[in-house]
Amino acid sequence: MTDKKFTIDVVSDVVCPWCFLGRKRLESALALNPDLDVIVNWRPFQLDPTIPPQGKDRNRYMQEKLGSSDKIFEIHQQLTELGKEAGIEFDFEAIEVSPNTLDAHRLIRWASQATPNVQDKMVGILFSYYFEQGKNIGDHQILLEAAQEAGMDVAIVASLLPTDADTLGVRQEIDTANQIGVGGVPCFILDQKYAVMGAQSAEALADAIRQAADGFEPRPV
Repeated sequence: MTDKKFTIDVVSDVVCPWCFLGRKRLESALALNPDLDVIVNWRPFQLDPTIPPQGKDRNRYMQEKLGSSDKIFEIHQQLTELGKEAGIEFDFEAIEVSPNTLDAHRLIRWASQATPNVQDKMVGILFSYYFEQGKNIGDHQILLEAAQEAGMDVAIVASLLPTDADTLGVRQEIDTANQIGVGGVPCFILDQKYAVMGAQSAEALADAIRQAADGFEPRPV
């Protein structure tokens, strides 16, 4: 394994529970490769860009999407169990609003321009706000709370959120993800060459990272 900087671009949406799991498993995978100097970049994706800016009632939205209370319960139960293994306390009952995540992705984009690791911290905060605390991460006040918690300049964020700043850039990144074949998230793009799809186990992800860092195409996982 080389000592060069290794880039992992994570295509993700902050209302995707599998992406939350993917972030936790990525942390574990990187811990299994301690000699690798990794730069993690979070790239935007929207599971449903048609949700209006004010969001939708979560229960109604999930019924429309999955069509069955039993199906919703089954999926939530599975995710809750997997979350506990990864250190996530999913609280699906606390979520009242299914938000449009465009503004959250703008905030994540701005976080990447702050000091190192702020972007990853911001992503973690937004995941926790939504899935563990039931906060509406489409609400500008909640996004300002996240900015403050991440250590960003809240005044600057407050001045940008009501504008269209970086809206086009985020949408272009999402379009690029679609064009290169990202049909679902999370998607881990290793060293700008290889894609690993889905919330793989930490061990499988660590193995793929190791192979890519050594210059080999990762085995399918």
